[in-house]
Amino acid sequence: MKATDVLADAYGRIREVVHETVGGLSAEELNARPDPGANSIAWLVWHLTRVQDDHVADASGLEQIWTAQGWFTRFGLPLPAAATGYGHTAQQVGKVRVASDELLLGYFDAVHEQSTGFIRGLAATDLERVVDAAWDPPVTLGVRLVSVLSDDLQHAGQAAYVRGTLRRR
Repeated sequence: MKATDVLADAYGRIREVVHETVGGLSAEELNARPDPGANSIAWLVWHLTRVQDDHVADASGLEQIWTAQGWFTRFGLPLPAAATGYGHTAQQVGKVRVASDELLLGYFDAVHEQSTGFIRGLAATDLERVVDAAWDPPVTLGVRLVSVLSDDLQHAGQAAYVRGTLRRR
């Protein structure tokens, strides 16, 4: 199995967790926060999707799905188009509210499709390409893709935990 096949499979696992977590929830459940300082399912999934969209688009030279396909407008969030949720305060987290699971999953699926299409088109040697020389050591494409994968799975797991707590109330 090629390294790019392993990565594509792993990104598919993010999709499974996100769909199991988000699917069938009401807007109220998606936007609920366990306490005022906590993250909602909507914010967690929006954030993990924005980070994947931002980082993979940058590495691939493609435009972000968020702007290219009009998701920024569809979500209508009171945040800049470039916002990914990184460093958000509790107040900013509260601004990320979604109208439906379909909206959140639609954006996620569009990003997932672009990401996995890019990954499946890579050769193993592409993973060695430096995508960010500002770090020591410089960040390669392989390291960037694994970093996004790790971050996304953590946030998807957090969202699943929030779903479980909401459903037990």
